[in-house]
Amino acid sequence: MTFPHSLTSITTERETIEQLLAIGTALSDCLNLTELLDLILSKSREITCSDAGSVYLVDQSDSEQKLIFKAAQTDSLPNISVQLKSIPLNPKSLAGYVATTGKILNIPDAYALGDDVPYKFDRHFDLEFNYRTVSVLVLPMQNREGETIGVLQLIDRKIQTDLQITPENALSITQPYSEWEQQIVRSLASQAAISIERNHLLESIEGLFAGFVTAAVQVIENRDPSTAGHSERVANLSVRLSQEVNTVDTGMLKSIRFSDRQIQEIRYAALLHDFGKISIPEAIVQKGKKLYPHQLTELSYRFNLLRRTWELECAEQKFTYLLSSPLGHHHQSGDNCLHCGYLQQLERDLTARLDRLQSYWELLNKLNQPDVVCTSEFTEKLDEIVTDLQQLAQYTYRDLDGNFQPLLTPAEIEQLLIPRGSLTAAERLIVESHVSHTYDFLRKIPWTKHLKYVPNIAVSHHEKLDGSGYPQGLTASEIPVQSQIMTIADIYDALIASDRPYKPRLSLDRTLAILRQEATAGKIDSNLLALFEQRQVYAIVDNRING
Repeated sequence: MTFPHSLTSITTERETIEQLLAIGTALSDCLNLTELLDLILSKSREITCSDAGSVYLVDQSDSEQKLIFKAAQTDSLPNISVQLKSIPLNPKSLAGYVATTGKILNIPDAYALGDDVPYKFDRHFDLEFNYRTVSVLVLPMQNREGETIGVLQLIDRKIQTDLQITPENALSITQPYSEWEQQIVRSLASQAAISIERNHLLESIEGLFAGFVTAAVQVIENRDPSTAGHSERVANLSVRLSQEVNTVDTGMLKSIRFSDRQIQEIRYAALLHDFGKISIPEAIVQKGKKLYPHQLTELSYRFNLLRRTWELECAEQKFTYLLSSPLGHHHQSGDNCLHCGYLQQLERDLTARLDRLQSYWELLNKLNQPDVVCTSEFTEKLDEIVTDLQQLAQYTYRDLDGNFQPLLTPAEIEQLLIPRGSLTAAERLIVESHVSHTYDFLRKIPWTKHLKYVPNIAVSHHEKLDGSGYPQGLTASEIPVQSQIMTIADIYDALIASDRPYKPRLSLDRTLAILRQEATAGKIDSNLLALFEQRQVYAIVDNRING
């Protein structure tokens, strides 16, 4: 519907009502505050044929209330830039008077105010831009409770839309605002107030939710300090890559476009993609080596106990021998004393056994490091290492109850032979379940329609295009492109992040090489990765990775 430029073109009440309804619908559909205020001002000016206007909002964020100048429009000066500023919330200005009293000001000539009014017209704008303000209509924008939340100010009602106002012609081409126009704009101001208050409420809700997301991320990272900042970095990388996708006009990505709301959706999904880790035992989340610290401590106790047992057994053998073979009766002088030789052999046997045990202990500590089994040093000697572990498994020690126990259990051997990382197959499944926990949590949140896909995006960030990912084993056509974007960001940050207990930090070149390998293997999208590299999306977190 088109809006007439003056009330003189409105011939019936029905047309006026239809026009106001159309404006109300437009206001209801506008969610951005800046756009909303511009819309309020432009429609108010259209319906009254005003050359200029401005909108103020009441600011109660601190102890001193004020009016914030939020929007301004002037047809006769379309190219000027007006600095948005604040004015005191008192009756000394036109807007301040209306805001504090709730009364409407309908002034035929702003330069002809009497001395008996508390307000004054500020001529700074007119002087600076060679303008002339004549008629002014200032109305409060009040919410349902009658509280003034803003002020709408219309300036210079023209007799014809296309006229340009100058100081010379202003008095001849402008006219006062009529009572009818005042009533119509008052109705519009009420609609505007409701829309502004709704917008504020939405912003408050979004702010509240943003605070919740921040707190949720903090909870996750507090459980594993080594990953601090990971969720925020993945979110930043995902958003930037999404924005870069929006600029592509050739190739496979040219048909993909994300709205601002969709990019916000991607950000929330990325921030919360690991929230399910809150359900994973902390010991597993923070497991940096193949054996848990308490396991290694227990093994150390066993080894020390076995050492002391052997030393005690050797001492008992010596004592028994000496009792049965008193030195005074059997000791032979010189180096060929059989008694001394026997005692020395006991010492040599003990030393050999202790040295062998120490070598086993050193082997266990090396095997306890993540990925060590994959190094050339170990792969070349893997059979020998397995044999050593099998032999070690035959060693026993006597526990406090006097029962013999294996020095190294089968479960511990399995852990030490983990080929990659620090987790057993069972532990890895537990960690991977964090994705399902994340989804179960996120789907219980009553998302708005603009954010309803957050759970689906987050749950798919470990899926691979070839179906080898988890938790559902989705293939390319089933994985949201937003999740594919997040996958690249997640892998990138996991590889290049600062050292973690279970892996060293990789260089940028090595990280990108691994990502290329994943793309070549058909696991991540090669077009998205190429864009990630070409546009240097990773530079958004480059302050962390230099050097």
